[in-house]
Amino acid sequence: MSLEQQLIARSNNTCELCNSTATLTIYTVPPTDQQTADNVIYLCNTCLDQIEKREQLDAEHWKVLSETMWSEYPAVQVVAWRMLSRLRHEGWASDNLDILYLDDENLEWAKKTGDHEQEGTVQFHVDSNGTRLYEGDTVVLVKTLDVKGSSLSAKLGTVVKNIRLVPDNPEQIEGKIEGQTIVILTKYLRKG
Repeated sequence: MSLEQQLIARSNNTCELCNSTATLTIYTVPPTDQQTADNVIYLCNTCLDQIEKREQLDAEHWKVLSETMWSEYPAVQVVAWRMLSRLRHEGWASDNLDILYLDDENLEWAKKTGDHEQEGTVQFHVDSNGTRLYEGDTVVLVKTLDVKGSSLSAKLGTVVKNIRLVPDNPEQIEGKIEGQTIVILTKYLRKG
């Protein structure tokens, strides 16, 4: 029996965290990288996007953890603990976190990613109008900018194609202007 078939049988073909039957996929619980039935769970795309911080946490979506956190499978318990920790500012999540018991080995596994120390909100790159930016987008400058260390001046209205998001700073993107790669603050551009 394949791993996916095992997960379908184990989960009754539903997301192991929210019970959704929408598009399901195998998720390997970090920091492990080899997939075995003990370290993977079956997830819907909504859960996956929020776990991997591609979308903001929706506290209402996660209230079902009050039931699913009692799964007999350690991988499900670990991810439930991590999500409850990220939502700890919510009263219901904090209460559930207090009563969810993980043995020492699984608690150590749950803490390895450091998710429990992070805020529940995720910061995304947004332009001057609050529109979310993605890798490869085209943007337009809303202000004339002098490029430090260069004689280059990027004029108001300059189009910058195929931008790259600066990974650790949601206020900066990288783009090429006149063949030169520069860092631009997101408050000085709008999505084109």
